[in-house]
Amino acid sequence: MTISILAFDAKTGTYGGAATTGSLCVGGWVLRGDPESGLSASQGSLPSTMWGGDVLALMRQGQGAAEAVAEIVGQDPGRGERQLSALDPRGGTGHFTGAQSIAVAGARQATHVVVAGNLLASEAVLDACLDGFLTAEGALDNRLLAALSAASSAGGDSRGLLSAALLVVNRASPPLTLRVDHSEAPLAALADLHRRATTGEYADWARHVPVLDDPTRALPYAADDSAPIRR
Repeated sequence: MTISILAFDAKTGTYGGAATTGSLCVGGWVLRGDPESGLSASQGSLPSTMWGGDVLALMRQGQGAAEAVAEIVGQDPGRGERQLSALDPRGGTGHFTGAQSIAVAGARQATHVVVAGNLLASEAVLDACLDGFLTAEGALDNRLLAALSAASSAGGDSRGLLSAALLVVNRASPPLTLRVDHSEAPLAALADLHRRATTGEYADWARHVPVLDDPTRALPYAADDSAPIRR
């Protein structure tokens, strides 16, 4: 199974994606994005990493997600083996599932969120992923992790899971790019990595680096003091 979810939080201007699979390195294969382009998830039995970047380029130029997805997949004669979902900078969504995708394959979408998957135990996995996100509380990253957990609990992959990833971007924050490329329990490992990356000294340091809304930021930082050093 590969299942992915892309979502936009209009209240905070945050974009986020998460994915998990029964193979290796799902983060490197599937998730792409930034606050100026939106997000993409390119997957399938023969996924195209070019699809992910190409659909982002179109959305950065102003195309909506559905239109951009249609343009990219229409140019590829191998599209039957692939899936693509996209989330544009306005929160619009688009998706494509090739006719030769390994069953069960498909997509679900709601306002500002799209889920896609293949090699699923059943259609219920797609529904569980979307519902898990919509019913979860808290920050966008936590809701994305809840969505992956719900998908796994609904049947997941008969092969088991081996990798998982989370990507969260916002103009006012540094990107949160977390990848578990191989683990016997990748969702638990991703949750632990997320906790470590969003708390403590690492999170304190990350608040001082440049971001899109402040590209030259260089606030002095001391590891034993979470506040900027004033000189």
